[in-house]
Amino acid sequence: MSSSAWVAIAAGEAQICRMRAMSCFEVSADLAGAIERVVADSTPLAITLECGKGAVLVSASEWASIEETLYVLRSPANAERLLEAVRGFEAEEEGVAFP
Repeated sequence: MSSSAWVAIAAGEAQICRMRAMSCFEVSADLAGAIERVVADSTPLAITLECGKGAVLVSASEWASIEETLYVLRSPANAERLLEAVRGFEAEEEGVAFP
C-alpha cells in the first residue's frame, strides 16, 4: 500500500513532518479513499509518478491554513514579530525568562 516519507517544510525555521506517500497508480485505484484519509487525519499525501516527479494532496482546511500563513509571513517585519512571539511563548513554556 502506501509508504512513509519525511519531508522538510520551511516556514521561517525548518520543521520536519511525516507524510504518507503513494504512487499515482495506487491513488487512482482508490481516489475517494485517499481523499477521505487526508481529510480525516490532516496528513498530506505525497503522490509520485514513475519518473520521480509528483504532487502533494492536502485537505482544503490545511490548504487554507497554508495560504494564510504564507500571506502573514510575506511581510519580513510581520514575520519577525511572529517569530519573536513564538520564541517568547516557547521560552515561557520552558520556564526561561525572555526579554
